[in-house]
Amino acid sequence: MMVERRRAISIRNPDDDAKRRRRIGAEEDDRSNAKGLGTAIHELFSPLGGVELEIPPREPMREPPRFD
Repeated sequence: MMVERRRAISIRNPDDDAKRRRRIGAEEDDRSNAKGLGTAIHELFSPLGGVELEIPPREPMREPPRFD
């Protein structure tokens, strides 16, 4: 399986036009943030036959710490 790697840069406080162009570019490249993590994981593993995960039961919440 080939994994595509992309470089990332961070731009602080981009203007609205830059945000809009990035969003449109991501949608055109099918990299939209609209996809959820679960959908992305499903798309990654479905060609391999999928995977079934056992979800552990929830446990009661622990007591919060005391700062007396």
